[in-house]
Amino acid sequence: MTVIQPILQNSVVVFSKAYLPLARINIKRAIVLLITGQAESLDFGNTQVWEVRSPNQVLQVSEHIRLLMGNPGRMWKIPPVNRREVLKRDQHRCQYCGSHRRLTLDHVIPRSKGGLHTWDNVVAACEPCNSSKSDRTPTQAGMTLQTKPKAPIHPAVAFADQFWKSQETAMH
Repeated sequence: MTVIQPILQNSVVVFSKAYLPLARINIKRAIVLLITGQAESLDFGNTQVWEVRSPNQVLQVSEHIRLLMGNPGRMWKIPPVNRREVLKRDQHRCQYCGSHRRLTLDHVIPRSKGGLHTWDNVVAACEPCNSSKSDRTPTQAGMTLQTKPKAPIHPAVAFADQFWKSQETAMH
């Protein structure tokens, strides 16, 4: 027995005017973009298309749409280096032991040794690891970082990377 999924439960990938995958949105939002002329359907050959009917219109909604207008004034700024943003980037994990408990911020190169309060020098660390490391570098303390700290990337770039990786796995 096959189960028919209601059309309005589907989602659509939105591409920028320059064909950069930006986000996944619900089909209702895609319909609004298509009807108002802000987007067009894309067909990549194997693209799923849903037919949406209203009393006076039949609309073909593709699983991929492209925005027709760009917004060059809308820039994404790298967020400030603060506790909330660092914990978010580090997925609320100590970058030395992986613990989720009693998290603090740690300067990889201590400020007393010239370390700056920048994205590539601040990590989440649990209180025991932070105390154990103290006023030393990880190497001096015999500790290893699980990931190299870096500034977060633009959400659209992260989505594009995830989208293209999913397309690769779907093709193989």
